[in-house]
Amino acid sequence: MSNSVKPLNSTNPISHRLSVAPMLDWTDRHCRYFYRIMSQHTVLYTEMVTTGAILFGKGDYLAYNDEEHPVVLQLGGSDIKAMTECAKIAEQKGYDEININVGCPSDRVQNGRFGACLMAEPNLVAECVSEMQAATNIPVTVKSRIGIDDLDSYEFLHQFISTVGAAGCQHFIVHARKAWLTGLSPKQNRDVPPLDYDRVYQVKKDFANYDISINGGIKTLTEAQQHLEHLDGVMIGREVYQNPYMLSQADQSLWGETNPVISRSQVIEQLAEYVNRHVANGGKASHVFRHILGLCNGLPGARQFRRTLSECAGNLEANGTTLQQAYNEVVAASL
Repeated sequence: MSNSVKPLNSTNPISHRLSVAPMLDWTDRHCRYFYRIMSQHTVLYTEMVTTGAILFGKGDYLAYNDEEHPVVLQLGGSDIKAMTECAKIAEQKGYDEININVGCPSDRVQNGRFGACLMAEPNLVAECVSEMQAATNIPVTVKSRIGIDDLDSYEFLHQFISTVGAAGCQHFIVHARKAWLTGLSPKQNRDVPPLDYDRVYQVKKDFANYDISINGGIKTLTEAQQHLEHLDGVMIGREVYQNPYMLSQADQSLWGETNPVISRSQVIEQLAEYVNRHVANGGKASHVFRHILGLCNGLPGARQFRRTLSECAGNLEANGTTLQQAYNEVVAASL
């Protein structure tokens, strides 16, 4: 696995019309490779990686497949020096962009003084952006909520965007829910606070020169197209993970590509080759299988497909052929 591909830069920015949200424990490099098979344009984000993991961790937390471009590193942290050092490392690794997490509400993240709690410190976020941007030639972006706790007025959000934007951030991804830093779990924070799409639309009206993307509750490409009438980009998370084949039509629907939509059988064929390479390099097929359980949702045999792949968790002999056999059961059930 090589990370030698030259990234895009601020003079040739990537299009954020559709992106897949960073999801902890989900959007690892195997998941992202799977998504890239189905869409060449959709922007892919890493799981959130903390500055501590990058600077002091024993593993390579920034590994990715060259095929994943355009790929964005989502970075968690608030120490300006550490954030800047990690930005330089990410650029050297070939990432196309760096995104600062200002949206995660978990206690663990708050204890590290990053995530959604940073919305209350726009000057600190701005300084991180400024220093990171000065040290690299790739864009630094911010993903936030519309507010936190009782700091949830439009004026609060406006001031946050204004302050951070003045430091050089040109792209904001806004989850259209506020976050409760106490009283709700991270899972509840993804569902309980009400969505307010109009507030994000207003941000775009007030900051027309910035790229504004929206996140939260979006389930279809049709909904994405509706948001794109008001905004520059749409980010979808859990819906893509649960129904990944929706990405197969993204390039045609959102970028106007005219090439045929990739079939599930073609996805399986390409992914089986990837699984075989991963196994040959000492990995387990289950590292990949766990991300593709929803590929056949809605088809006869989908339940058996999921069961077959799930049962491979402890099977060290599983490989690309196993995947093909699981899909053949779906084909047979459709006859």
